[in-house]
Amino acid sequence: MTAGEPDEFERIRRFFAPLAGPGGLGLSDDAALVDCRPGRRLVVTTDALVAGVHYLIEDPPDLVAQKLLRVNLSDLAAMAARPLFYLLTTALPRHLGGAWLEAFARGLAADQDRFGVALLGGDSVATEGPAVLSLTAIGEVAAGAEIRRSGARPGERIWVSGTIGDAYLGLAVLRGAHSALSPDERASLIGRFRLPEPRTELGPRLAGIASAMIDVSDGLVADLGHICETSGVAAVVELAAVPLSPAARHVVAEMPQLLPRLAAGGDDYELLFTAPPAAEARIAALAAELALPITAIGRIESGSGVRLLDRQGREITLASTGYRHF
Repeated sequence: MTAGEPDEFERIRRFFAPLAGPGGLGLSDDAALVDCRPGRRLVVTTDALVAGVHYLIEDPPDLVAQKLLRVNLSDLAAMAARPLFYLLTTALPRHLGGAWLEAFARGLAADQDRFGVALLGGDSVATEGPAVLSLTAIGEVAAGAEIRRSGARPGERIWVSGTIGDAYLGLAVLRGAHSALSPDERASLIGRFRLPEPRTELGPRLAGIASAMIDVSDGLVADLGHICETSGVAAVVELAAVPLSPAARHVVAEMPQLLPRLAAGGDDYELLFTAPPAAEARIAALAAELALPITAIGRIESGSGVRLLDRQGREITLASTGYRHF
């Protein structure tokens, strides 16, 4: 520890205890206390971010903290759950001192206010390797209202919120690509990579509408494949229907060969779900109410696997359907 830098317990007192909710007991005990309301189920998920893998080492620490929280909130939204609490574990190199942690905690505080969540506890350790940040989010859903991956049925339509491919392009911009884009377009794409927008309002509202749902983290095609595998069905996606932002459309206009890659790029954190055709009017009304595009991009069929089709109905072969760690 560098002289003058806070030790483990001072870090907890200074940066994280102010973020604790009532169940966190001021982070002064070994564990937290959580009540579960009658007729509700707790939904629990965990994700980790590794420096140099899930975010760039030079990314601002407040945005790293917010991305860490938001990717977990996205998992809760994908099961129609509303977020409540989270647990945090940080394994940090010693050179990331108090200033980095202060900014990191500031990012968490901002998103706690926005999404209505509170810290319950966790752990703080040092590492000689890259920073590893792990967060466990806890939400709640009415018993029986949760949306799983296993409910898709042949004849249903496939829908996705927002736009796809921006985070993939944002990372490319950070690495020096697409220099012809305007400053505003570049900033928009970078923002989608650094700071995803979990659909915490949409997810719970899809209870009783969506038959199966997942968030797009590894890539649209790969994550749809998870729904197909779990539900025992096949999927057909019309590539031309996949929604793109203005900046992404600009890139594709110049480099049309990139379009299939955007369907496999990952880190979009949009909600991908299936629903019966009769639900179309309810989905349209929900999209209008939330001012959020929700686009039909394909259909569920009998069989297995995901087929991506071009405008002529020809199947597109992807070198990779999405991100894989191993």
